[in-house]
Amino acid sequence: MDRAPGLSVRLKLTLSYAGFLMLAGVLLLAAVWMFLLRYVPERALLVSSDTPLHGVFPVRSNLLRVFLPRAAAVLAFLLVFGLVGGWILAGRMLTPLTRITHATRLASAGSLSQRIRLPGRTDEFRELADAFDTMLARLEAHVAEQRRFAANASHELRTPLAISKALLDVARTDPDHDTGALIDRLHTVNTRAIDLTEALLLLSRADQRSFTREPVDLSLIAEEATETLLPLAEKHGVTIESCGDIAPTTGSQALLLQLATNLVHNAIIHNLPGNGTVRVDTGVRPEAVVLTVENTGEKLTPQLVSTLTEPFQRGSERIHTDHAGVGLGLAIVKTITQAHDGTLTLTPRPAGGMRVDVELPRTAPPE
Repeated sequence: MDRAPGLSVRLKLTLSYAGFLMLAGVLLLAAVWMFLLRYVPERALLVSSDTPLHGVFPVRSNLLRVFLPRAAAVLAFLLVFGLVGGWILAGRMLTPLTRITHATRLASAGSLSQRIRLPGRTDEFRELADAFDTMLARLEAHVAEQRRFAANASHELRTPLAISKALLDVARTDPDHDTGALIDRLHTVNTRAIDLTEALLLLSRADQRSFTREPVDLSLIAEEATETLLPLAEKHGVTIESCGDIAPTTGSQALLLQLATNLVHNAIIHNLPGNGTVRVDTGVRPEAVVLTVENTGEKLTPQLVSTLTEPFQRGSERIHTDHAGVGLGLAIVKTITQAHDGTLTLTPRPAGGMRVDVELPRTAPPE
């Protein structure tokens, strides 16, 4: 934004210091006049020899003739002292602000790794600098995450396109190639590309919070997601246990259903083959409702679990099945949870598998 040039803050503070100092000097001289000089007689006093008074008694006019030049000199000294001292003091006071401004300019130029790290005890400038450092750290992490997301998304989208191109090249160079197998393979690749694109759109929609909030029951959403994925659980030999209390909250019915579906789907896919278990539960706390999805499976480290909510991260090796995800399941869950002002907690189970808790704000149940 273009602005007209104006006085610097340092100059304004200097003028303020000098002005207040001059005002204090004028008030002090006025007090001397009011309480001292006004009682000095305007004419000489005639004192008799019998009066027990000794010394010289000045006349007001003589005192004024002597006092006014001295007072003017004092005011001039105060003005110079106020300007010089105010300039120095203002410079020292504004030194932290100069460092903050320098860091801001570097950040606006793209250097997000710059930190102010203002030393000294806590005051308003230190609080501002610490808040700015915290903002830069979060912004740097967010930008790095977005860059990783863009690179991973490009890689994930490029893979099915490259496979489709290779299949078409083979079909063009080999007219006798099995057309049916080619079509089936292209259908699978295109389906994966479509699923990935829809997941990216859903992630963007949830991140922008462009949805209508309405009263929902988290227990009914969990029940619907469980019933939808029950055939998949039976196919993988996974037992689903579902229970819980009525959990009223507000949000998007479709997004919360997607959240529950992703959690149950991940719990089924990343499980023990043939004898796995998934437990889906909803609970009510004083100010929140909780959806818990817990599954058996391989042992996971806390370090690995902490990265699972990043886009295109998987808890184990890539799963080449018809139900393999696109690596955005828990990333979508995290974004939907944050869009509903909730918290997502991932905890590895000691016996293997993982426990996921989604905590959302509680509302009064509908009457």
